[in-house]
Amino acid sequence: MNLTIDDYQMEEIRLGLEEGLDISKYADPKFNYEQMWEIRNGLEKGLDVSIYANPKFDDIQMYEIRRGLEDGLDVSVYADPKFEWLQMLQIRRGIEDGLDVTIYSDPKLDRDQMREIRKGLEKGLDVSLYADPKFNWNQMRLIGSGLEEGLDVSIYADLKYNDDQMYEIRMGLEEGLDVSLYANPKYDWNQMKQIRNGLEKGVDVSLYADPKFDDEQMGEIRIGIIKGVDVSQYADLKFNDEQMWEMRKGLEKGVDVSQYADQKLDWLQMREIREGLEEKTKPKKDKER
Repeated sequence: MNLTIDDYQMEEIRLGLEEGLDISKYADPKFNYEQMWEIRNGLEKGLDVSIYANPKFDDIQMYEIRRGLEDGLDVSVYADPKFEWLQMLQIRRGIEDGLDVTIYSDPKLDRDQMREIRKGLEKGLDVSLYADPKFNWNQMRLIGSGLEEGLDVSIYADLKYNDDQMYEIRMGLEEGLDVSLYANPKYDWNQMKQIRNGLEKGVDVSLYADPKFDDEQMGEIRIGIIKGVDVSQYADLKFNDEQMWEMRKGLEKGVDVSQYADQKLDWLQMREIREGLEEKTKPKKDKER
């Protein structure tokens, strides 16, 4: 640690002497000149600087405490070095708004999580449903926005879901869909989206709502149902999504896909067979006379 006074620190001490301040509060080489400035500024305003005149606070933390003291706030809630200045800011804003900041005055919560809880308190939401450091800020926002809309957030306010999964469930609730058909952590968010999209179109999602199907396979079955083809001919785990695509295209063209519905054939082989079958089904042109 540098125990000498540099020119900038000397300037802060000189200014304090000129103003008749008790420079003993900060004339210590353990404080850099920015920390000295914050302490001197507080002394000028008649504040109890002993609350933050501590080298454990950096100058920006000192600023947040000084601002609170200037506004007559009870800064004891956040005047603790374990809070970074952005956390202090969120707590100070909550105190200014008359909120019960003890709900989120937890150093385990980062500044973004604190912000989401503070916003929820401002709106009168039951933040107890998400005021947990284990939820990231986006999960908190998804739960909070659901509460604002009057949704049954208990369906997805669960740590077993990530934020993308939560989003898909919330979207379904907004649309009045039966989310019980996909509100299951066994589905990733892409699979959930395929099921939700099917429910939006009114299709029988039970034909593909199986976590063993990946989202691309689900998509091929969903599109087939919408197109009105017999998806039972390819809605089988033994076919990958590219094979399913070739079979769906064949069914749309009215060809007998059973002639290439073989998992041993890759999609390129299936395509060759499909195109050959399609060629045979084309009406023949009359020969010129």
